[in-house]
Amino acid sequence: MSFYADKRNHHTTLLGLAVGAAYAFTIILTLEICIAIYQWAAFSTFNFVAAIAGAVGFVVFSDPRRYAVDNSSMMVHYFGTIVRLWIGTFFVVVLSLYLTKSGEDFSRVVMTMWLVATPFTLAFTSFLCRRWALRLYSAKGERRTAVFVGFSEDAQRLSESFQTSKMLGITPLGFFDNRQGTQRVGSELPRLGSLMDAITWIEHNPVDVVFVGLVHARYSDIAPVVDALHDSVSSVYFVPESKMFGLGHMHYGEIAGTPVLVAYETPFIGVTRLLKRFVDVILSLIILLLLSPVLFIIAMGVKLSSPGPIVFRQMRYGVGGQRIVVSKFRSMRNDPLPQENGEVKQATVGDARVTPFGRFLRKTSLDELPQFFNVLEGSMSIVGPRPHAVQHNELYRKQVKGYMLRHKVKPGITGWAQVNGLRGETDTLDKMQRRIEYDLYYIRNWSLALDFKIILRTVLVVLKDRNAY
Repeated sequence: MSFYADKRNHHTTLLGLAVGAAYAFTIILTLEICIAIYQWAAFSTFNFVAAIAGAVGFVVFSDPRRYAVDNSSMMVHYFGTIVRLWIGTFFVVVLSLYLTKSGEDFSRVVMTMWLVATPFTLAFTSFLCRRWALRLYSAKGERRTAVFVGFSEDAQRLSESFQTSKMLGITPLGFFDNRQGTQRVGSELPRLGSLMDAITWIEHNPVDVVFVGLVHARYSDIAPVVDALHDSVSSVYFVPESKMFGLGHMHYGEIAGTPVLVAYETPFIGVTRLLKRFVDVILSLIILLLLSPVLFIIAMGVKLSSPGPIVFRQMRYGVGGQRIVVSKFRSMRNDPLPQENGEVKQATVGDARVTPFGRFLRKTSLDELPQFFNVLEGSMSIVGPRPHAVQHNELYRKQVKGYMLRHKVKPGITGWAQVNGLRGETDTLDKMQRRIEYDLYYIRNWSLALDFKIILRTVLVVLKDRNAY
């Protein structure tokens, strides 16, 4: 099992790199075609652009998780997603030309043609990659049969995925379970018998894969079946019930050669942590440099709008649950913070404490700009779960399961929850629970492409959002 999982993960990574390279090649090829069409442009002039675009495109489009065999949307980049990722890539290219002061050397006609044409060539590449993957994984000789021994809820979900996704290449035949009933509710699979019946059935009906669902069955009931499987040629998988471990979302891992099931983990370890930090520092420096006149104007506006300090500092929780100091442009009058039952009262719509200039800052999120200094300092990231006041943490960690798991990564200036409509006041437990769900989704599914997607969507949200005040 350990060897197979290692090979599977290695294969998934190689597949992701190969498809990412295909997207990068498509981006460069489209550029070359645009240059060829526009006869007044030289190929050699665009070598720098091609190199930057290819490198960024490879990183953006080679997320290994998208190319996992067990991902039903394998290699699917919907056109809207392609457009967003391509715009992000093109933005990095243009920014590179600006910083190197070489923008005037490149034909605007070629750049415009390239910008418009590339999403369509990438969509065609996505189509070809998926057709190739479907042929590879769902070919007649590649499909396998499977049965379930012990039909837990997670096992049932797995069987439904097999029935709806050709990419997985597995055809479930039925299940064995001691619980009576010809069929589990919501399942189209037939009940083939009790757990003990599985021994004889598998002996006379060889199958390729046997999934053993845990939790519901007692060890004394399941042990004889597992022992009998040693005398078969079937591949055997154990399917633990995720509810047994709280939030679920477990995945296979290995530590020092010992297989483990990982329930909660940070995505930022080793190279990924350095990569995330590198992007944070570079983007923060660029943003602060470009917006330095805006920072000065805001600082003067805050000083003139009401007495008090320009920057407001508040204690929050950071990575690992450690307390950090987060900075914002002051948007309220410099009065003692009101409290309700000993807790700091959140700002609300029409809050009298907010100054007119402060209301503008909060509406446009310009009050958050000093947090880029927190990013440079290392206590925050550009993208991550938004930090809450210490008092709010102590309140909600007792009411929302998994609340503190959001502190496995650095808090961010913007986050997945904020670009999905959860920006502003969390005045109900339901709002906070939804925010935590989005935060945990971000932690489990992090990629550089997701970070850039959130940054781009943040700009759009700030321009049209009505939840800030």
